[in-house]
Amino acid sequence: MAQKFLYINSCDEFFRVDISRIVYFEAEGNYTNIILSNKLKGIVCMNLSQMQTVLSDNLKEAASIFARVGKSHIINLNYVYHISILRQRLTLSDGINFEYALSVSKEALKKLRELFISGLSSQIPLNESENEQ
Repeated sequence: MAQKFLYINSCDEFFRVDISRIVYFEAEGNYTNIILSNKLKGIVCMNLSQMQTVLSDNLKEAASIFARVGKSHIINLNYVYHISILRQRLTLSDGINFEYALSVSKEALKKLRELFISGLSSQIPLNESENEQ
């Protein structure tokens, strides 16, 4: 798959980021932190809602790898490792180089879990006989 880049131009900052390396975006008031898989962190002068708009406008269908989780985070769904609803923890990891634990509301985590469960059930055959046809 060819690399897809996100270009962000905000105030006095310009970023060119391979979207597969973005682990998550985190709100910090009127700013958004960009956390990458190589542990680099960038900060842009736009709130998380504005960032969500930039993602959908610039990436089109490629933006589907990102999901808003609660009020403070947009995550890369490819890095979801563990969802703990009771502990209100979401762990994002590539399984080798990094692990980020985020505090997320129970409701947001329930919605995220449902997103994965509904996606899995549509991809996995219900029984062996479906594979044979």
